[in-house]
Amino acid sequence: MRAWSVVRPGPVEGDPLRLVERPVPVPGDDELLVRVLACGVCRTDLHVTEGDLPVRRPGVTPGHEVIGVVAGTGAAARDFTVGERVGVAWLRRTDGSCAYCLRGAENLCPGSEYTGWDADGGYAEYTTVPAGFAHRLPGGLDDAPAAPLLCAGIIGHRALRRTALPPGGRLGLYGFGGSAHLCAQVALAEGATVHVLTRGEAARRLARELGAASARDAYDPPPEPLDAAILFAPAGDLVPVALRALDRGGVLAVAGIHLSDVPPLHYETELFYEKELRSVTSNTRADAREFLGLAARHGIRARTHTYPLSRAPQALRDLRAGRFDGAAVLVNDFS
Repeated sequence: MRAWSVVRPGPVEGDPLRLVERPVPVPGDDELLVRVLACGVCRTDLHVTEGDLPVRRPGVTPGHEVIGVVAGTGAAARDFTVGERVGVAWLRRTDGSCAYCLRGAENLCPGSEYTGWDADGGYAEYTTVPAGFAHRLPGGLDDAPAAPLLCAGIIGHRALRRTALPPGGRLGLYGFGGSAHLCAQVALAEGATVHVLTRGEAARRLARELGAASARDAYDPPPEPLDAAILFAPAGDLVPVALRALDRGGVLAVAGIHLSDVPPLHYETELFYEKELRSVTSNTRADAREFLGLAARHGIRARTHTYPLSRAPQALRDLRAGRFDGAAVLVNDFS
């Protein structure tokens, strides 16, 4: 099969990805072999490719928003059948026995593994996934629009829940890419007022089309105090900006896996009055099931821009440069 490999992590303009030939992977006893139909392009793929995240598997194939069909099963993988369409997400495996797993917080498992970081992902013709971590998909979704739901949608949903946004509350979204534009749709469907603060007129235009009450530059104040905010942009200097925008008792959730350094915070203006700063770490399978159900019920759809899988480096360069709104999706043109 053909697959993209991170041969030397570095800036995407320097071509850190190389197209390689590999044997089709053999699924383990509890795994599925999945023929990739489409794979979303996530900012985490950019962090893996550019080396913002430390190398865990040399030459790894990125990609963890995979839509595919089961092409083979291990001896112990009995819940799926060949030909069934499945989704493969970021969380690949946990130990299932640590204190975090036992209390329902498997996203904090110290032994957790991740698709496209610890194991080869979906920038390839085939990938594998433990059957217990594969996802059944809502009906009526085409492959490309479904792909971003598998990470951008799920992590945005977890971030929204981490804010403890009150019913009918005022939510600020800092950055408005693949994850934020899905999160906004959930929040709006649940009755929130959404204010978007982001660079780029195309992203602000999309926010207004989806129903945001306002769309401004990321460093501008929102038109009203916020009950909660989510920082999707990987820019640590936006943390104090967002904290200042919160009303008393508001919560800021930081949704990214990587964030540039946060400047010193001024206690009285940015943290006092019981404001809270929370991080978001991966997701649980329960998060995924809940979000996929919401997506089906509320008609949550990704705004997608498709690229052939053969042009994966260009998709990452365009993501880095902010050349599209919504989410990019690679469609397998190799097989």
